[in-house]
Amino acid sequence: MNKIVRDHYPVENLPADLREGLDDQATVRVVIEVEAAAKPGTSLKRRSVQETLDDLERFRRGRIADPDIGEAVSRIRALRDEWDDE
Repeated sequence: MNKIVRDHYPVENLPADLREGLDDQATVRVVIEVEAAAKPGTSLKRRSVQETLDDLERFRRGRIADPDIGEAVSRIRALRDEWDDE
């Protein structure tokens, strides 16, 4: 990322819209950064609600189910017991 920083930049040298509300005799710190642009060949297309819901459904179907509370408790107890034995 490209960045330009100017410390102690005279307010009187700034464009009028940036000088607004500042004393002309003051100095400021100016930071200019280039905004990230989309890579060539990619577009930021707006997705429909249905497309988003379809993606969420695919994600939900592909993930591993959470264990029930009883199974989780017994796993934790087994791990705790292993540490107690040492």
